[in-house]
This record gives sequence, C-alpha cells and structure tokens, in this order.
Amino acid sequence: MFALVDCNSFFCSVEKAFHPGLEGKPVVVLSNNDGCIVALTPEAKALGLKRGDPLFRVAPTVEAHNVHVFSTNMVLYAAMSRRVTNILRKHIMHVENYSIDESFCQLDGYERLGNVADFMRDVAQKIRLWTDIPVSVGIAPTKTLAKVGSKYAKQFKGYRGVCQIDTNAKRRKALAGFDLADVWGVGRSTLQMLRLAGVRTPLEFADKPEAWVRSRFKLPGVRMWMELNGQPCIDTAETPQKQSICTSRSFGEMVDTAAHMKEAVAHFATACANKLRAQNSVCGALAVFVASNRFRADLPQYEAAESHAFAVPTADTLEIVRAAIEVLSRIYKSGVQYKRAGVVLTDVRPDAPMQMPLFDPVANRRERRTLMAAIDQLNHRYGPQSVRLAIDPVASSPWHTRCAHRSRNYLTHVDELLTVNI
Repeated sequence: MFALVDCNSFFCSVEKAFHPGLEGKPVVVLSNNDGCIVALTPEAKALGLKRGDPLFRVAPTVEAHNVHVFSTNMVLYAAMSRRVTNILRKHIMHVENYSIDESFCQLDGYERLGNVADFMRDVAQKIRLWTDIPVSVGIAPTKTLAKVGSKYAKQFKGYRGVCQIDTNAKRRKALAGFDLADVWGVGRSTLQMLRLAGVRTPLEFADKPEAWVRSRFKLPGVRMWMELNGQPCIDTAETPQKQSICTSRSFGEMVDTAAHMKEAVAHFATACANKLRAQNSVCGALAVFVASNRFRADLPQYEAAESHAFAVPTADTLEIVRAAIEVLSRIYKSGVQYKRAGVVLTDVRPDAPMQMPLFDPVANRRERRTLMAAIDQLNHRYGPQSVRLAIDPVASSPWHTRCAHRSRNYLTHVDELLTVNI
C-alpha cells in the first residue's frame, strides 16, 4: 500500500504558519515578479479568485475584501517542506519526496500496527501540531489511486484527512466520481483522445480492455490504466535524467544596457551549471535567448536566440558562463528594452569517462573540476551563492525578480529570524 501525503494549499499554509492572524482569512501567493496568483486559500477561492489570475486584474477584489498577498519565497517553502518530510521519516521507513508539497510513503507491513488509516491520521496530526501545516492523505495499492484518495480527503471533511481506497468497490466508487482531467498522467492531449473515444470518467477508462488501451496509447497511458486498476507499475523513485536544462525569467524591470544583460545571462548560466552538476551530468551545447516586452506595442520589438557547441562536454560554471556571454554578445541589440532572457543547456549526458580531443581548449580541466566541487560544497553548507562569480550580482540589480510582498526567511537566515514581542 502507498500513502500520498499532500500539504493543503502549501504556499499559503506556510505563510499562515508564520502569520497566525491569517487563520480563516483569504490569502494568495503570487508568481515571479508578483504577476499572477499561483496559490490561494479556500477563503480566497470563495471570493471568485482563481489560480492564474493576474494580480492587476483582480486588484479591486483583493482590495475590497482585504485579501492578504504574499510573494513566492521558495527558500522558506523548501525549509518548511524539509520539516514535514523529517516528521514523516520519523514514523515511516520509506518516504519519497515527489514534489515540494507531496510525499509518497510505502506502508507495506504497517497494517500490523493496527488500522493504517488511523496510523496516518496520527502522523497527519503530528505534522499539523509541529509545523501548523494541514495535510491530506490518500492510501491505495497504487500511487495513482493514492493521489485520487488524497484529493477526496482534501475535498470531503468526513474522511478526517485520510481517504483509504483498499477494496475494489471503493476503487470503482472513487473513480466513478472523479474528474478525468485530475487523474495523474492525464494531460491535454490524452484528455482529448479519451473524450473523443467517449470516455467520460476514470472508471470508464479503467474498464476498457487492455487491448483497446494498448492500441491507442503509448507506455505511459498503459501504465496509467494499470494503476487505475490497482496494479502498481509507476516507480517515481527513478528520476530520469533531464535531456535539457533551462533557466529563464522575466525581469523585474526592463533592461536596456549590455552590462545588466550580461549579469542576467551569467546568473542564469550559473544556475544551469549548478543543476547540471547536481544530476551528475555534462552538456555538449548551450543556447541563449533574449526578448523584448511583447505587451508593449509602443516599444521596439526584438527577440533572438543562438547556440554554442562545446569542444568537450562540460559542467564547468566558468566555461558555461563564458560561452553564454559570448553568445549574448552576438545577439544583443542596443536600443531595445529587454523583458526576458534565458539559458538552455542541451545535449545533456551522464558525466562519464570520454575520449578527449587532442587540443582541449581548457588546459587545467582536472583542477577546474576540483574547484567546482569545492564551490558546490561551500554553497551547500553556507547557502546558495555564498561563493559566486564576480559578474553574478546581488539582488539589487534591476533585472532581478520583483517580490514586494515576500516574507522573511525565518528558518534559514540569521538576520531574518522570527521576532516575538511579549
């Protein structure tokens, strides 16, 4: 049996945990640059607000109903996520983080402790007591059905936070009343194919013959069908290596100088290199793209992209940043106010022994690998960007993301610790 532990309105719940006066009040969390709503509480949904709403369009509702607005603070949310995970691992041996607010738990053998649903309710209560984060739990023989159960647990209070799908009758009842678009693995194209085939509910899809499914869908669709029928076959613990790595962002303010564009591209290239080494990979090429603000028809419009191939696949920040700036110099056009830029690493492959070229442009490659490892260790110990390139600036640059409503990093920054006045 699997249990999916899903934190309810996680971003908003974290903000409420550090602002107790917000309990029962509408709260929303915004995307990068404080643009759109990415998370909201049930109280905010009751006002007609929806995920994806641009803040400027719903500003009258926000102001009229005193909706509390926060900027996304992933550092704080990640720290709180680790606390939730640590509580789970104190009670359950096998816990797998699926996302920042979801974890799968392997419950085989825990039935000897008594009722598994009551056991998970006890764990959920401890999470709420120790972190003030409410969670919903779905228990089922497959991870897909566990996700279905967690949504029922979140939607209906009668489950008391835990929905267990442990019989065929419960499985069929749950799938019959579930929205097909909410099934794990059903994307837009899959949903369209199912509807064209007359499938309206997950149960109707699960009841289709295996031959029918295999004739219309590829392996992911077949696995989804098997999971809906109670046959576990999805191993999310096997994280596939990314085929490309991209870091891009809309700027907090439009940029019209080459110096600031170089800072932004260097920052994005550094982030890509860090991700590359984190998955023990190297890349064979990179691309840089820039674009103006397409919503400002009164300004000159421009967008461009160009790539660069490395002589030797690399994960060296110095080499990647230098190449990214070189590409930028070829596509940069003066007189344009840029709103967005990004770096994409392609031809990603495992960092394994390879045949080196006769003329390697990097003479001290072995020493550079040691340097990168040392920098990664320091940044892991003392925090991101504790050691960075001189061209990578602090957060005061105009292209950095706007976050006017950001909470402090209460759990990770000594200068931003929570202050309690008595």
